[in-house]
Amino acid sequence: MNQIIKITAFCLAISLIFANLQAQKKKSQPNIIFIFADDWGYGDLSCHGSTFVKTPNIDKMVSEGVDFANFTVNSPVCSPSRVAVMTGQFPARQCIHQHFQGVKAHINRGMPDWMDADGISMPREFQKAGYTTAHFGKWHLGASPDGPSEDKYGYDEFATFNGSRINEIPKGGSVGVDYAEEFIKKNKDKPFFINLWLHEAHTAHFPLEKFMDEFGNLDEQKQVYASIIAEGDEAVGRIITLLEQLDIDKNTLVVFSTDNGPEWEGTEADKLHKEGPGLGKYYSVGETGGLKGQKRSLFAGGIRVPFVVRWPEMVPMGVEDKNAVITAVDLLPTFYEVAGIDIPKDWKLDGESVLSAFKGEKFERSKPIFWEWKGGEKNEFTWPTLGVRCGDWKLVVDVSRDRKELYNLSDDWAEKNDLSDSNPKKLEELSQLIEEWKQSLPTEPKPSCLSSARSKAKNKKAKL
Repeated sequence: MNQIIKITAFCLAISLIFANLQAQKKKSQPNIIFIFADDWGYGDLSCHGSTFVKTPNIDKMVSEGVDFANFTVNSPVCSPSRVAVMTGQFPARQCIHQHFQGVKAHINRGMPDWMDADGISMPREFQKAGYTTAHFGKWHLGASPDGPSEDKYGYDEFATFNGSRINEIPKGGSVGVDYAEEFIKKNKDKPFFINLWLHEAHTAHFPLEKFMDEFGNLDEQKQVYASIIAEGDEAVGRIITLLEQLDIDKNTLVVFSTDNGPEWEGTEADKLHKEGPGLGKYYSVGETGGLKGQKRSLFAGGIRVPFVVRWPEMVPMGVEDKNAVITAVDLLPTFYEVAGIDIPKDWKLDGESVLSAFKGEKFERSKPIFWEWKGGEKNEFTWPTLGVRCGDWKLVVDVSRDRKELYNLSDDWAEKNDLSDSNPKKLEELSQLIEEWKQSLPTEPKPSCLSSARSKAKNKKAKL
């Protein structure tokens, strides 16, 4: 009998030790929060020299972390930029090169109707590693009555707009932030991953009265825009304050960025949002910080955006990194390294982990960065359709390949001086890289990412 009691006690002790080890492992796994704003320019932070907006919370985040000056997204518009974050691959690998809109538009653009739910999706591996995952705010990765809902991509909880319309929230306001705060409180004792994708500063604009009062000294356009940016900045402050109150900020990596450069200013006819309530593009007066181009442009102003990293005692404080070349497809492998997640062997990622750069160490990029953009009216800044950065050099080309511009970014951060005529060898080298990459891309989307409405739309078009 005594022997049985001893064996039982021993087994119980082993179980408790194992449970304790598992609990310690979970506690040591860092939380990760990625805050993705919408349509902010590089110059839309007061710490980046904005002439009229105020971003005290992001400025404080900069003083407590690292501000990267050489970060780019992988598209000058929303949906493909977000696909890059979610997959660690350039969005052209899924034929996604414009924003998701509707079946007819997707057919004309050669696009799928949603991001591949069976392919790479960042949160799914977090789930497998014991993380609780959530997505709050904007989605815009495709939606259709017969398309996948957000949970199919690896989310335990979600509340979105421009999504599946399940757990739908309003575009304006800070509803997504409210959800994120409740999620953090509920999961503070276990590892979590959150995508918090803000509406600000995309149209339609819904400025809050308290911020309109604060910026009442500005002209009408700047007053509205500064109010919108202030609401996004407040969201960042709310999240970081909550982490500090719960005493989990030292175990939480927070990254802030935005999906592309600022929207182009509209005319007075664009004061009201044309597609519904709210204010329109007349109030979209964001700043690029002197960079050429804006949203829908492969020039710097369309793709180089704020990127701030905060992780107390893990990343240096108050550092501006002007050297590390980082891009959006790097987020997935970087976040996985932070969480101790192995990348599946069959995944072919375009990004690479930049955790060493986060920690203030020297980082040398080993892979080129590619862009593909198809759409919109072509003007002085939006004509490039393909681009590549390799080392310090960047090349952009048009559809016909007749027009090309070459820049040395180490000397020309703002892309003011085209060197294509004086550097024919480098021009040819990068042109070849673009053509080889373009040849590697699929020519049509996967059938599993097409809506059943496709056939109806095609039949209707054929009859016409």
